[in-house]
Amino acid sequence: MTPSARLSAAIALLDEILDRKRPLGPALADWGKANRYAGSGDRNAIGNLVHDTLRVKASAQWIMGLRGDTEASSSEVDPGSRKEDASKKESGRAALLGMLRLLRGMEVEAIAALFTGERFAPAPLTEAERLSLQAADLSDAPAHIRGNYPEWLDEELAKSFGETRVAEASALASRAPVDARVNALKLIRLKAMEALGHLEPEVTSLSPYGLRFKPNAEGRAPYIQAEPAFIKGAVEIQDEGSQLASLLAGAKPGMQVLDFCAGGGGKTLAMAVEMNNKGQIFATDNDARRLAPIHERITRAGVRNVQVRTPKGKEPAKLNDLVGKCDLVLVDAPCTGAGTWRRHPDAKWRLRPNALEMRCEEQRTVLAEAKRYVKPGGRLVYITCSLLDAENGAQVKAFLAANPDFSVVDPAANAKAAGLEGIGQHRDASGLGLLLSPHRTDTDGFFISVFTRST
Repeated sequence: MTPSARLSAAIALLDEILDRKRPLGPALADWGKANRYAGSGDRNAIGNLVHDTLRVKASAQWIMGLRGDTEASSSEVDPGSRKEDASKKESGRAALLGMLRLLRGMEVEAIAALFTGERFAPAPLTEAERLSLQAADLSDAPAHIRGNYPEWLDEELAKSFGETRVAEASALASRAPVDARVNALKLIRLKAMEALGHLEPEVTSLSPYGLRFKPNAEGRAPYIQAEPAFIKGAVEIQDEGSQLASLLAGAKPGMQVLDFCAGGGGKTLAMAVEMNNKGQIFATDNDARRLAPIHERITRAGVRNVQVRTPKGKEPAKLNDLVGKCDLVLVDAPCTGAGTWRRHPDAKWRLRPNALEMRCEEQRTVLAEAKRYVKPGGRLVYITCSLLDAENGAQVKAFLAANPDFSVVDPAANAKAAGLEGIGQHRDASGLGLLLSPHRTDTDGFFISVFTRST
């Protein structure tokens, strides 16, 4: 496919995603099945065009004159244009054009050379489009447009970041690298770097076990899962922020640990390394499907101190023998995933207030259950991959108010104890936890708060 044909395909995909509010992954998969003539390079290029456009959709459409999807107040919109805007709230073409200008930095004439209308190329630029691209003006755009997030989230992000919310959200619109965690049960980081040297890894700046692989200019990152080092269990794919959260949990050899929302087992495996295979980790999840990958991962990593407790049907896993017995209970809570928008840019546009409310209720329920397993003097670690205060500091405050036998460990002191003194400064707005983000720590977004039980 020519570059122009790829643009046409991306516009069609964007229109479908925007009109039908389809998740990005299935939409791309369906397009690939329906267009088998497209090679892997074409599919990758089109996927990157769509991903990049969704990263900056709000500002891209704003500079192209489409303001109808911004939920602007009456003082922000010319009444005479209201009818036209309402019928043009979303446009794949406008969003793609704006992205090429804002994110990829293309000049107007370079864009025009691709939009020729010939064969499979998109239609030529209109005079209005040329003028909009030339101006590329965001000077009067509100915060949610400049930061590229839904308007209803502005208040929530302001609670978390105040005046820096645009910078924080803008970092969430960037491309994410691929991070790997070196499995110290099998290999030291220096040897892992040598084994993967042909992929040009860099050491992560904060995690002592991390390697980072940056995407190339086309957005492609190496497929680590095909490497012998991965197949033999010497490295695992895990974002640096997730690695740091695992270290902050404070797992030690000989402990009895419950990973209450273990999912695929990323943090379970990381804690097993810190425990040097000594003690016991009980890994469970309320969804057996999420737990499915953990068994193969445990074997590959050479981990021997993990016992998986799998739910049966609608019945939760049996954990009665662990009530009041665990030194450490880790709750990687269900959340909106707002900290992972770099990897899933479509998710922020599909998030709705009722979904946030639902996740907050699930978090309260999970914490109320998980606390039962913490022994006196034990630790309860609450983690989300969200940057929203409602899921983070607000939840911690509510838990402390309802559970006077629990208290928060000072975040900076906990970071220092974990050998991560450099991230101790990154408290969340409540001061009750650490908040990692692409802007602050060059990681995915994570919130970590640690409680201890007195009685």
